[in-house]
Amino acid sequence: MFRGAERIAGETEESVYRTVGLPYIEPELRENRGELEMARLGQLPELITLSDLKGDLHAHTKATDGRNTLLEMAQAAKAMGFEYLAITEHSRHLTVAHGLSPQQLLQQMDEIDRLNETLQGITLLKGIEVDILEDGNLDLPDSVLARLDLVIGAVHSKFELSRAKQTERILRAMAHPHFTLLAHPTGRLIDRRAPYDVDMPRIIREAKQRGCYLELNAHPERLDLLDTQCQIAREEGVLVSINSDAHTTQDFGNLRFGVGQARRGWLEKKDVLNTRPLRELLPLLGATM
Repeated sequence: MFRGAERIAGETEESVYRTVGLPYIEPELRENRGELEMARLGQLPELITLSDLKGDLHAHTKATDGRNTLLEMAQAAKAMGFEYLAITEHSRHLTVAHGLSPQQLLQQMDEIDRLNETLQGITLLKGIEVDILEDGNLDLPDSVLARLDLVIGAVHSKFELSRAKQTERILRAMAHPHFTLLAHPTGRLIDRRAPYDVDMPRIIREAKQRGCYLELNAHPERLDLLDTQCQIAREEGVLVSINSDAHTTQDFGNLRFGVGQARRGWLEKKDVLNTRPLRELLPLLGATM
């Protein structure tokens, strides 16, 4: 940066912002979505960091389409510094992923209880990634869902439904008394599958009314929620959970991509569900169950 022939700033980005009378704006915010005005007002968000995460609320094991055991996943999550890890296998409708029947899920719940008695420094939470069926019903009976710590609802079929039908399908699922979290909310796979047509602002508003949460899936093929949708969730006061959707112990490393997406969406630590320690998280999950 020059004034005439004199260089007055430019050795660092911070010096450029300082010279024009602005605080430093993090690179992820530089999208012309109001960051300059917020900088002038001194109201830029304090963006979330990877170290803020206390756990992961979406992971699979070899019981369905994962590659590792419960114990191996728990040990890997503990090595990440996490307090908790939710085991959320697929449900029976997703046969390609060897989804669990009600009885198989109950058996895994017992296995998790036994393992938690011996684990130190980390707690496994009992969950499910349950399919949202075409009519908006969930793929498992209420009597089983009620015994879990959290229920993640996911669309894995009928992506071609109209905007109105897809939106109503998801809203009906979210109205279920045991619905906690909407997984990968737009269904996109980057460069492979476009998002399905859904009224996401309405979904976010209804999540606020229902008191449930939205996932930011950190898998690099998903990064779903989109950054702009994260910003809407923040404005509406809906907590977002940054999850790995881990199918192997190595997949926890993908959380860094989710944090990067969250930062593009203006999310702070307080905006993210799984920045809470376990003692604060459990009441938030319980309120949805």
